[in-house]
Amino acid sequence: MKKLLLSAAIATILSGNFAFAEEAKPDNEVSFNIAGVSDYRYRGLSQTRLKPALQGGADYVNNPSGFYAGTWLSTIKWTKDSGGGGDLEVDLYAGKKGEIVTDVSYDVGVLSYVYPSNGLGKVAGFADANTTEVYGQIGYGPAYIKYSHTVTNLFGFVDSKNSGYLDLGANFEVAPGYTLGLHYGHQSVKNNTAYAYDDWKIGITKEFVGVTLGLAAVGTNAEKTLYTTSPINGGKFLGKSGVVLSAVKTF
Repeated sequence: MKKLLLSAAIATILSGNFAFAEEAKPDNEVSFNIAGVSDYRYRGLSQTRLKPALQGGADYVNNPSGFYAGTWLSTIKWTKDSGGGGDLEVDLYAGKKGEIVTDVSYDVGVLSYVYPSNGLGKVAGFADANTTEVYGQIGYGPAYIKYSHTVTNLFGFVDSKNSGYLDLGANFEVAPGYTLGLHYGHQSVKNNTAYAYDDWKIGITKEFVGVTLGLAAVGTNAEKTLYTTSPINGGKFLGKSGVVLSAVKTF
């Protein structure tokens, strides 16, 4: 369940016999994004019963300080599939990022996942779906390691405060304009160890006429009996291996 930020920054450095001045960024920047995906996977699990989703968000960054804040939304199905209500996820986040030393970056912040009208707190065996995590990330070149820690219950699991998610990954430019992304993650669920699982992703992205297109293979080793929707909702295994297509426009 989420999420990575959809917006990405690209730095270009020119070298040669002449010196070129890099265009200075404004102190404050605001950007927006809109996307369509064939399946909204978060931490390897489908949030939309293996169906497409519409997504979008807005981001603010103060370049001198590295402070950022934003929001991101997606259509979902999992809260209804679990016996509750709602069909929307709203993420609210803020943090600070920068460089520790040359080629070594950091990113720390807080992220709240809000599921309006989810009602899972009134369903037997569930806690409220709303979840808040704090996170920290260290990057070196194209690689990174990130850890997210819940300060509330995790996505409807009862008594699951202090769950954690470890995220290892790297993004390489393998050809002009083509970026290869590699990811491995491990989700732990406090007091619900049977629901712990690993997930992985291998993807490629390329920008065409201002739209970033993506193709990714994803999968998990989640326990099938625990992560399958009820027969009335199709009996779908939400952690099955599959291919996800995406199109993202940032402006």
